[in-house]
Amino acid sequence: MTQIKRWRSERGAAMVETALTLPLVLLVTVGIFEFGRAYQTWQIMTNAAREGARLAVLPSANEAAVKQRVKDYLKAGQLGAYASATVTLDPTADINIGTGTANASIVTVQYPFKFAVLGPIAKLVDPSSSFGTAMTLKTSAEMRNESQF
Repeated sequence: MTQIKRWRSERGAAMVETALTLPLVLLVTVGIFEFGRAYQTWQIMTNAAREGARLAVLPSANEAAVKQRVKDYLKAGQLGAYASATVTLDPTADINIGTGTANASIVTVQYPFKFAVLGPIAKLVDPSSSFGTAMTLKTSAEMRNESQF
């Protein structure tokens, strides 16, 4: 009788279930934070490109001032590697407006983003994984150039 009672005991089952599910819950939670951080970085980059495009469309704008405005915005957005961001300006692009075209400026921002927690975890699981390396986030903004009369 005591033999049957011992096999039916559920002591420790909760601990085993916790040990199996806790790593998955933590991985999902960390993933949510990491992808949220990536989205926030992309939003800051998009706003920085828009700020650069606003300056680029002015008749008195120059390329150095546009790039500096974008870098200043990235720095204000507290992106640590703002200095390694690549900013390009195309002040002679053509965009479609209705049935015609207009001269426009396009500001493109590329930024190296690295997952802080998921990258090292991926390296632990698979040392040849490229998930831990920096990936390049890219965004751009375009605006019609202003003209002086």
